[in-house]
Amino acid sequence: MQRLYEFLRRHPTGVDTFWAVVLLGLSGLSIVGMGGSTRERVAAVPIILGLCVVVALRRRAPEKMLLLAIAMGVTQMVTGVGPGVMNFAMLVIVFTVATVGERWASWLALVCSLSAASLSKLRWPGEGPRTGWAEEVFIVVVLTVPFVLAWVLGDSMRTRRAYFSQLEERAARLEREREAQSKVAVAAERARIARELHDVVAHNVSVMVVQADGAAYVMDAAPDQAKQALETISSTGRQALAEMRRLLGVLRTGDAQESGEYVPQPDVDQIGDLIEQVRQTGLAVDFKIEGTPRPLPSGVELTAYRIVQEALTNTRKHGGPDAGASVRLVYFDDGLGLLVEDDGRGAAHELYEDGGADGAGHGMIGMRERVGMVGGTLDAGPRPGGGFRISALLPLKPAH
Repeated sequence: MQRLYEFLRRHPTGVDTFWAVVLLGLSGLSIVGMGGSTRERVAAVPIILGLCVVVALRRRAPEKMLLLAIAMGVTQMVTGVGPGVMNFAMLVIVFTVATVGERWASWLALVCSLSAASLSKLRWPGEGPRTGWAEEVFIVVVLTVPFVLAWVLGDSMRTRRAYFSQLEERAARLEREREAQSKVAVAAERARIARELHDVVAHNVSVMVVQADGAAYVMDAAPDQAKQALETISSTGRQALAEMRRLLGVLRTGDAQESGEYVPQPDVDQIGDLIEQVRQTGLAVDFKIEGTPRPLPSGVELTAYRIVQEALTNTRKHGGPDAGASVRLVYFDDGLGLLVEDDGRGAAHELYEDGGADGAGHGMIGMRERVGMVGGTLDAGPRPGGGFRISALLPLKPAH
């Protein structure tokens, strides 16, 4: 049955043609049995054929078939061919036009439905004793009801189809928006991973280079210091490889949205370890915490850690051999303040902002993006007496 139903849905014109043939056969039998003159029987033939065509092509050209049905009705009234089985086609075309036809055709079908019974009653008043006007009105109403019901049913089906069409369109639009949001989220996550990679590589490789230079310098004079530097290089390299492997693993899986489970998330408590690692490279760093430490949102802690990491990396690169740095963490009631300064010779402000050969500018761009993502503010630039200052305020709740 399901296959038969699908076949009938794929061939609507064939189904309508079948019912048109059935209507033709029933109308032919009615002509044989109808009374009246031969002229009326002959005049009924083209009317029957026209109305059968209306049924056969009602879904292919509903507006044209409505006009053809009206023409057959007018011809029927002019020639005097009385109502019969063939007029069932008019009921069918009213329903069809109300369902799938143009709006003007639907309203025309409604007007014809309301007036057809009255015109028919006037054209064929019937035989026998005259009845009262109330009976006449009742008969007209009874004859009009089927046409009006057909139009109402067709119009309600049109409304339902339009409603379901809107639902499908809305669902398709939501699906497109969801895909677009997913792509944006993936792109944002991959950009975040790129920033993480930049920070990991810039910091750890910088430490390794400084330690390698120091080991080469004291290799003969102080083997113990050279050995310690090599051990620092080894541990730093392993740490960098571990972080890079986990970050690149997320990119390789192609599911960056779940990267939060795999990407390492340094926090404020690890800033002390970071500064101790930097001190081992020979950079003097003064570290102080003001206020009462308390748990912070993970995004704020990661941002604070990466800002300190990037700032100290830039100090090692551009501060000069005798540079010193200071790091201040200040816990406020509504956020975390961060101040990183160095007293070295400093680099030109444009080098930090616009980038140089070593990509320092990309580090500053990454810092600004990180701070912006948590709704904070960042101020970076040269100090009046030399060196560089980075000041950030990270709120506990981003502003909306």
